[in-house]
Amino acid sequence: MQRVTVTLDDDLMEELDRMIKARGYQNRSEAIRDLARAGLKQASIESGSLSNAIGVLSYVFDHEARELAKRLTSTFHSHHDLTVSSLHIHLDEKNCLEVSILKGTSGEVQHFAEHVISERAVRYGHLHIMPLAPEV
Repeated sequence: MQRVTVTLDDDLMEELDRMIKARGYQNRSEAIRDLARAGLKQASIESGSLSNAIGVLSYVFDHEARELAKRLTSTFHSHHDLTVSSLHIHLDEKNCLEVSILKGTSGEVQHFAEHVISERAVRYGHLHIMPLAPEV
């Protein structure tokens, strides 16, 4: 282990201490290590370099939009290697919610999700990417 000295302003230290207390950390070092790991993992996800990622893609769309359901189905079939499972929910007479579990590199998952979310008549979309297994 390495010992590192860090200087933080008072406001940031107060915020960090509140988080430490709220989450029940034993000490500041454990909290800062977890924050550093989370930041490094987020940077891997954002750069598309996380090789084992799982993504949860959720989006709301107008199922009456011309050819949209057909385009979405075709998109998912074209990327069947990324799709683990999908759940389709009828929200009302016009809107549907779909939640899809995706598996691949963070770059592949991100690219696919952006393609789905950018389809015309997809009203809202969100992707949450998580590491599938610890990177070695």
